Amino acid sequence: MALLDDAIDACGGLTRWNSLSRFTLHLSVGGSLFSDAGHAREFKDVTAEGSTRTQSVRFTGITGGEQSGAFQADAITIESLDGQVLRTWRNPSLAFPTNGTHALADELHLVLFCGVQIWNYLTTPFLLARPDVVVEELPPWQENSETWRCLRAQFPSGLINLASEQVFYFDENALQRRTDHDLLGARVAHYSWAHENFCGIVVPTLRRTLTRQADATVIAKPVLIDVEIFDAVFE
Repeated sequence: MALLDDAIDACGGLTRWNSLSRFTLHLSVGGSLFSDAGHAREFKDVTAEGSTRTQSVRFTGITGGEQSGAFQADAITIESLDGQVLRTWRNPSLAFPTNGTHALADELHLVLFCGVQIWNYLTTPFLLARPDVVVEELPPWQENSETWRCLRAQFPSGLINLASEQVFYFDENALQRRTDHDLLGARVAHYSWAHENFCGIVVPTLRRTLTRQADATVIAKPVLIDVEIFDAVFE
């Protein structure tokens, strides 16, 4: 598909991506979704290490630098900095609590949410080239004075994701600038910009998640999720 090919080439190309297996990020994650759950600073100034090929991310320095949290498809763990396992959640799912408790109140849910979010964020658009991901190009979208090209993606059940169907928007340089999907019962739009080249892979270093209205326009405040990547290494 022409748009997906353009997006992959703009971010470094599939050959370069397939030569890599690991990433390390220095980043912060916050926003009203976290502060409302009582975790305003849980993921501030942390290190994330993971695999480019399988869903796996380990966060070091969460909870004020006192603990680590690991996301894998079959288990979520929270550990002390010396490696002692403090809590484990086997076979996690994104079926968040519906009993009135905030969806991210439990730190295990928080690690799962951040792990899924960061892994999918970092591996896009290469993730969309997987044979089990169904993509379809949609009509262009007018974003203020810019015209963005759009892809709808349907993700397989075996891939943990915040939503099985998402719409991705790419600017005139084929760089990803927005992603729309449903999240925790609301419509959201994730905006991304400030792209930088790290080890031959182009990554948007800023990401903001806003509430999306029925007509696909957004509400500027509050910022639900706020991601800033300070540095990235791929190997």
